[in-house]
Amino acid sequence: MTRFKNSACTSIMVGKKASMDGSTFIARNEDRVVAIEPKRFIVQPAVSGRNETYVSPYNKLTVKLPATGMRYTATPSGDQSMGPNEEDGFNEENVGESATESVYANDRVLAYDPYVKNGLAEDSMTNLVLPYIHSAREGVEYLGKLVAEYGSAEGNGVQFNDQNEVWYMEIATGHHWVAVRIPDDCYAVAANQIAIEKINFADSDNYMWSDGIEEFVNLHGLNPDNDQWNFRHIFGTNTQFDHHYNTPRVWFAQRYFNPVAAASQTPESSEMPFIRKPERKIAVEDIQYILKSHYNETKYDPLGDGNEHDRKVYRAISLSRTAQSHILQMRNNVNSKHAAVQWIEMGVPSFNAYVPFFANADDTDVSYRELPKKMDLKSAFWLNEALAMVVESHYSEFNQADLDFQKELGEWCRRKIHEVDEHAKKLDGKQLTTYLTGQNHEIASHCNAKAKELLFDLMTQGTELSKLTFKMDPNL
Repeated sequence: MTRFKNSACTSIMVGKKASMDGSTFIARNEDRVVAIEPKRFIVQPAVSGRNETYVSPYNKLTVKLPATGMRYTATPSGDQSMGPNEEDGFNEENVGESATESVYANDRVLAYDPYVKNGLAEDSMTNLVLPYIHSAREGVEYLGKLVAEYGSAEGNGVQFNDQNEVWYMEIATGHHWVAVRIPDDCYAVAANQIAIEKINFADSDNYMWSDGIEEFVNLHGLNPDNDQWNFRHIFGTNTQFDHHYNTPRVWFAQRYFNPVAAASQTPESSEMPFIRKPERKIAVEDIQYILKSHYNETKYDPLGDGNEHDRKVYRAISLSRTAQSHILQMRNNVNSKHAAVQWIEMGVPSFNAYVPFFANADDTDVSYRELPKKMDLKSAFWLNEALAMVVESHYSEFNQADLDFQKELGEWCRRKIHEVDEHAKKLDGKQLTTYLTGQNHEIASHCNAKAKELLFDLMTQGTELSKLTFKMDPNL
């Protein structure tokens, strides 16, 4: 996130041979500066014969829109005054996009290629790209052309996936960027710091880059290394802020996926590899665990038993100001017509469940589609915010019940996906889309009901935990 200087996200990408079921994954916590930024989940319809120009409410970026665009899912902000901020989704060609992971370039490179005030920014990066791309690779190419034409207003990392590939693109300056294809048997974690390392300019199958980037670096003498072209070293930062805000999140994730290989790393290690081969295959629950985490079972856990310094020294992955979290799963073990699943968690990931939705749908449930301005338990966003607040308010008493709720709902969601897949085999076309849309409504209804059930149980228990209590001595 870069609408606000101090906002931030955490991203995870997994190749199809690194995942347990052959899926490709892109995932991210959408974190904001403010504690509450209400979000919706919608389906944007396909368009044709359009003659419109898009103007960003955020920075007045002006772009002539293509005449046609595909249907796609999105999680826009409730307040549109700062732009759509649609953030993530799948289009009807089963291409996923997550935009963006804020990244920050150093002063040297920005001196020669500063940001463009009314260039492309996060607020517009999903609606101007996702409806028009047919593969993950094309996502990078399409976005790269927009940056070349309009410039970039900020530093951003953008993820794309399809059934075969996962790509990560980092836009560092006003016009310069690189992208890397995550190898099929690997994963990658990004945390608000330029992460991509060596670029092989002889391998256009696995790397892409902005026109003239080599010449730009050479012209201005920007490469600090004698023997490599390392994007992180040339364009990135390595500051005290990075060591306390960014690198600890990568450390925790790699510690989880690579407990042996990452054993010597510390939260402040500045040269952790961006791309790694995991020591075991990765399931959707593993990705959820990382996005929900706050240095669990370490002395750095803000909710743990460490001393005050250790509990506050590093920025956690899951935050109270996480607006929503998403996992875009493109499966390879079912028919492509019902293979794309968008897992959505509204509010604080640590305390709420991820809810799966089939992307081949033409509508979303009213609890996700509509967004009251004030607290209303009919709204999925507000319901989950309320649950998170109640759980954290009595964390030691309520945490286990909340973990049990998440576990049970996760099991139910896996079974439900399998049941829907089995029936979907018999359907096609509009009939299939209608069926999947209806099943999404059922999933939302079930998950909302379970969240309310837990919320009301905990609120009832909480009445017994008040400090405004008094036990009368029976002898008085």
